[in-house]
Amino acid sequence: MLSSSRPAGTRTFRLLPDQLAAARTWVEFGERTPSKPRSASSVVLLKDGPDGLQTYLGYRNGVSPLGRVSFPGGSIEAHDDDAMDWVGPSPATWARSMGMADESLARRHVVAAIRETFEETGILLAGRDASSLVEGTQGAEWMAAREAIADQDKTFPEMLAKRGLGLRTDLLKPLVNWLSPDFAHRRFDTRYFAAAAPVNQTPSLLSSRGVWARWASAAKLVSGREGVSLGDEIGQPDTVGLTLSELTVPGCEIILEKIASARGCIAYLNHKRSAVAYQPRLVEKDGEFWLEVASAPVSEGAVSRER
Repeated sequence: MLSSSRPAGTRTFRLLPDQLAAARTWVEFGERTPSKPRSASSVVLLKDGPDGLQTYLGYRNGVSPLGRVSFPGGSIEAHDDDAMDWVGPSPATWARSMGMADESLARRHVVAAIRETFEETGILLAGRDASSLVEGTQGAEWMAAREAIADQDKTFPEMLAKRGLGLRTDLLKPLVNWLSPDFAHRRFDTRYFAAAAPVNQTPSLLSSRGVWARWASAAKLVSGREGVSLGDEIGQPDTVGLTLSELTVPGCEIILEKIASARGCIAYLNHKRSAVAYQPRLVEKDGEFWLEVASAPVSEGAVSRER
């Protein structure tokens, strides 16, 4: 529903440039049934740095529900259901921690989180057992594996099985659930996770598709959010001259704020969080469209959202 009022305890964010047309159409032609969101996962990679906690961000070509600049991530795929070795909390435990009733869906989110992170960055949260983690994932053979998975020439489970690896799901921490606004043409129901960057792995761009990505100080990004240096650094036609809020979605920006205020990687990962879902809604203020964000707690086995 379009609203001109702003309840207490909410925040507003500017729409991304590519969202404006969809918002106008939503209002001008009357509210309709929102398109069904695709289930997706995104991983906030973390490491301590001289300027505070750092995270790994990358540029996305085209229009993505995760934003032009975002954490590694993407939608769940069919092969995320395939059998593979699993180290860490059971899918049932993951479902409870994520506030979900569907254990199978929770498992797919976890698999997608690790798969997308490997595909986009080369960071692989996998090992032969609970006490091991694969090292040195930056050679030509590993890049070929990432490209094959991205092109769907080989599945992620096949790659793991060939190397005798199992998912180190114990290295992930659940963060929060974000649902794209109703008016968006492409919508994600995204589960965000966090993980410390493995010491013996270095992220890199996917050779065939990567444009820009790097470690960034969350505190610096947040303190300079009104500037355009990040967009200019990326140097793409759809990033130059844009601020942080115009480059990413509210979910990413709010997570960056929380990272910026954290005392360090261990403190951030060990912080106990309740399962919370967010969905921005379209509001009108001074004749302009904005996204308004309010949170709602998630009860055991059922997601409740404020709309």
